[in-house]
Amino acid sequence: MKKIAESYLSSNEEMFIVPISQTALALPAVLDRETSNLLTRMFRDPRSLEPADRGDLIAHLRAALEIAPEITEIRVMLGMALCVNLQVQEAMEEMRDAVQMTPNSFIARLKFGELLMRLRVCDQAAEHTQEAVRLASNFAQAELARKQAATIRVMLREGIERGGYKALLPKVLRFHRKSASASTAPVLAGSK
Repeated sequence: MKKIAESYLSSNEEMFIVPISQTALALPAVLDRETSNLLTRMFRDPRSLEPADRGDLIAHLRAALEIAPEITEIRVMLGMALCVNLQVQEAMEEMRDAVQMTPNSFIARLKFGELLMRLRVCDQAAEHTQEAVRLASNFAQAELARKQAATIRVMLREGIERGGYKALLPKVLRFHRKSASASTAPVLAGSK
């Protein structure tokens, strides 16, 4: 019976993004029920959180981070909550710290890559996402990272990145200036 339970656990563990053994030990000891409920609501639909709820979630995650600063996942969730609250600079700092603390953390690399992708910093997003692909330990993780990498490749190919239209904008402005100066040029008498 024990062997059946062990094989069931190991085959079902692949469904989860983070291995069950890591999550079960660290997070419940630090996060209370209210924080867990707010996180669940945020993951289901970030728009469902009212501004007060977002503020409470950020405050709870900051408190949890003070209790256990070594748990990278709390820092990642704080970064995600800050993103939902449109505090992008603070979110970048938290995600960057999470990646520096644990460079081999799949979720930290994936979410930092996602934040960079949403900010249209595609080159750095591609680097972090490729590292997440390398760190994936199961099919679900690999599929998430693969889809994100594909989205970034499309963005790079279509020029949808911060500064991606640099070459196009000067040409448009130059054309506009030429056409404006041509339309205001004085017409000489006797010219055809």
